Amino acid sequence: MPKINDNKLIIFDTTLRDGEQSPGASMTQEEKVRIAKQLEKLGVNVIEAGFAAASPGDFESIQAIAKTIKTSTVCSLARAVEADIEKAGKAVMPSNNRRIHTFIATSKIHMKNKLRMTEAEVLERAVMAVKWALNFTDDVEFSAEDAVRSDINFLVEVFDATIKAGAKTINVPDTVGYSMPHTWGERMAKLIEQVPNSNEVVWSTHCHNDLGMAVANSLSAVINGARQVECTINGLGERAGNASLEEIVMAVKTRRDIFNLETTINSEFIVPTSKLVSTITGYPVQPNKAIVGANAFAHESGIHQDGVLKHRETYEIMRAQDVGWGANKISLGKLSGRNAFKSRLLELGIEIENAETLNAAFSRFKLLADKKSEIFDEDIHALISEEYVAGAIDLHKLVSLKTNSETGKVPAAEIKMTVDGKIFEAKADGGGPVDATFKAIESIVKSEAELLLFSVNNITSGTDSQGEVTVRLAKGGRTVNGQGADTDIVVASAKAYINALNKLLSKLERAHPQV
Repeated sequence: MPKINDNKLIIFDTTLRDGEQSPGASMTQEEKVRIAKQLEKLGVNVIEAGFAAASPGDFESIQAIAKTIKTSTVCSLARAVEADIEKAGKAVMPSNNRRIHTFIATSKIHMKNKLRMTEAEVLERAVMAVKWALNFTDDVEFSAEDAVRSDINFLVEVFDATIKAGAKTINVPDTVGYSMPHTWGERMAKLIEQVPNSNEVVWSTHCHNDLGMAVANSLSAVINGARQVECTINGLGERAGNASLEEIVMAVKTRRDIFNLETTINSEFIVPTSKLVSTITGYPVQPNKAIVGANAFAHESGIHQDGVLKHRETYEIMRAQDVGWGANKISLGKLSGRNAFKSRLLELGIEIENAETLNAAFSRFKLLADKKSEIFDEDIHALISEEYVAGAIDLHKLVSLKTNSETGKVPAAEIKMTVDGKIFEAKADGGGPVDATFKAIESIVKSEAELLLFSVNNITSGTDSQGEVTVRLAKGGRTVNGQGADTDIVVASAKAYINALNKLLSKLERAHPQV
């Protein structure tokens, strides 16, 4: 395993665990496996697949990923509690490359107000947690939660003890996004200097983005000796999110003069992975997001355009194609057969073993091909996500929708849908066709859910692009994201609202993965 003097940087992706803590971003098992396969294809070293003790669904998802992934290490998070660690160990057991990531808080505010434990008790529990985890794997990672606000002398004591107990990776997290780059780098350097036998482990950093410093803090830690970075695709995560994987990787790759480190990331898969995660979680990527935003390689200024046309490197420090922008169109159309469709799914890492599900997905593909002249990979990902969601949760289904929107007249919608197999129809007026559609749906289902978010994003370019709509609903402490895609934005909106209702009312998905 690499030590701090090696030139290898381990990329630890926690999209499926910390990323899933974003409001409404809970995923189905099938979606988690799809993302895990894509992360493996991307070249991620460690995939934190979830928190096994959080729920039976999370345990089963981790186990399914452990059975599927062959090259990446599959990891489960666990509190420093024996029962949690046992569940984590059993969940990752099918993997030949498995890790348990256990943690306990070490800051005074956490120990006093949350844990209600003394420093001595926390130290003892940390050591016991590592020893419990070693019963299931020799690859154990220990984290000191809220290390940013912990006394450094106590951190040294805890890390020294957990290394002696057998931890192979020591993670130093800025759990609340409080630090600044220079102080975070200094803390990492001091810990490595002061902890006995620090060269026997891999030092890791896990930074949150509450002050917009997650990537900067992570890179500062790397400069000062960290050789593992915990991050997520698109910077997804609780509150303001985590350090962004794509920004970490491309910073290290682009600035070799500073870092002189190598990663195993296949950077040409960064954009496809970003789009897959965005599609599945319902979190669109902002256009000006570094690396994966739609404007990341766009030049509006005439001076910039002139410079790039004369010599690309005048205004571009990376090539767009190096991170996966470009060739994502597929040669499929309405005349393509089922085998060609299935082959493309396999190329995208999507395996559908159930013949009925494959046939239904192919039928959706043919309908889409009649509406669009070009089919893109993003269209396929959206189509498959919609098919799996529809197949798994079908309490409510859209049958037909008719809307009317005319200048000077009140917009109206007429909807026909099924509720538990029975057909219902309704009409409603609204401030616009989408508002009228939602009111018509609510007049049938009477969910009384609160609409927290309505977001529209184009999946690909062009006026015939599918619109992808995300709807976030909340009720009774549960928050869910619903998604819908269609070349008609209003139809996509109806699908998204109904999808969210199905998740909300069926209670098949968790409102928060770590409750």
